[in-house]
Amino acid sequence: MSLRIAIIGGGTAGWMAANLLAHRWGAGKAQITLVEAPEIATIGVGEGSTPTLKRFFEVLGIAEEEWMPACCATYKAGIRFQGWSPASGVAQYSHPFLTQLDLHTEEAFTLNCGNRRLGLDVPTAPGDFLLGGVLAARGKAPLAPAHFPFRMEYGYHFDAALLGRFLRDCATAGGVTHHQAKVQDIIRDDLGAIAAVMTDRAGRIEADYFVDCTGFAALLMRGALDVPFVSFRSNMFNDAAVVLPTPAAAPVPVETTATALSHGWAWSIPLTNRNGNGYVFSTDFLTADAAEQELRATLGMLDSPVEARHLSFHTGQLARHWEQNCLAVGLAQGFVEPLEATALHLVLNTVDLFMDHLERGNFTPQYRDAFNAVITDRVERVRDYIVAHYKLNTRDDSDYWHANRDNDLLSDPLLHILDTWFRRGDLAALLARQPGLSHFTSASWNCLLAGYGAFPPLAEAQREDVDFYRSRDLARFLDGCSLNFPSHGDALAQMKKVAA
Repeated sequence: MSLRIAIIGGGTAGWMAANLLAHRWGAGKAQITLVEAPEIATIGVGEGSTPTLKRFFEVLGIAEEEWMPACCATYKAGIRFQGWSPASGVAQYSHPFLTQLDLHTEEAFTLNCGNRRLGLDVPTAPGDFLLGGVLAARGKAPLAPAHFPFRMEYGYHFDAALLGRFLRDCATAGGVTHHQAKVQDIIRDDLGAIAAVMTDRAGRIEADYFVDCTGFAALLMRGALDVPFVSFRSNMFNDAAVVLPTPAAAPVPVETTATALSHGWAWSIPLTNRNGNGYVFSTDFLTADAAEQELRATLGMLDSPVEARHLSFHTGQLARHWEQNCLAVGLAQGFVEPLEATALHLVLNTVDLFMDHLERGNFTPQYRDAFNAVITDRVERVRDYIVAHYKLNTRDDSDYWHANRDNDLLSDPLLHILDTWFRRGDLAALLARQPGLSHFTSASWNCLLAGYGAFPPLAEAQREDVDFYRSRDLARFLDGCSLNFPSHGDALAQMKKVAA
């Protein structure tokens, strides 16, 4: 049996899907075709990822020196949040990706968070307890030497357009057929499934399964199959972004920065050839021109001739991600805004789970409903985590931040997590008993909540034995571990040298 799969749309999502499908089913199981319209530009700007992208390249067997220099990529140990909770006394905090080494320090961190919720004066800055935070603070690449006995987890920053081209070349070299053509019509069979797409340059393309990677347009899923779109606008207000590049930073940071501004937040993503900057905001509270002026002022570019790009988006997801014989991937399946860099994470989750469920059902739609339930829930749980960033803010400089803080349209899982935290319950035990409450770990929730300073006032009577919880040896331990790692600049230079 040879399954015919047609991916409609390219970009990072389309070519990631093509590579995953070809890697798993390319040896005789599937004939994979990707159709993209050359005149349609990708939305991609400087972009960040979670460690899922690292595992993607490991599965494909593609070394970092092969793809990173080609995509102007840098390492990412975590995200630094600035200005989200000024009233708590926390000006900024680092949320590192957890590594295997952190199994030895995470307990001290969560223990301190628990005692701080009891009113004890103990340190709770996430970046001081986790290796990724220490590496980011010291400008170290998260590349462990051969003698380092712990597995490292990290993400990347990269040029999304360049990554799409790199993955295109990988996929076509692996047997994926590539057509540059525009879809003119979508033909359905008597049962309502998609039978073929008609294109202007490649003619009629038939397939057993179609993958919709046509971006926000969702030409197949929303256009042809009429799958409803479920908006997240009730508790996710942002719907626009303005983007401006600046020269590459020196030294190149090892983390994304997310800085709260008057009506949203600005990202700073360091690449080797430039710095990607953007301001995500809500047009209900701020005009596009005012947002651009604020971003320019923040970057010191008020008199700069560099042209800004303006983007609009709708947060939400499809009611069903797999409909009939069509799978939606990337922006076609939905968007939860870029705050936690989860877009590609969800792409990879979606394609992997689709392949799992299709194989499990002997390449029939037997488990389509089960797949849809899993993916829909994962998107909702990502939504919860991002909504928490806005709900917990303590800014008072605009109606936008007040509206986010006053918004009580929260899901039951999110309410359960927050209630457990503020009632001083055991968050780790809660998530262990009910893993469906969150797509994020207890440690990640501790990072967010401690980073926001979401604690009660300090108790008047402090315990005398708080030194134990200060973990004085922890800093020395992590500092010692960090000596094993190269500087970010040296690591990137060495990679460029190897690639050449």
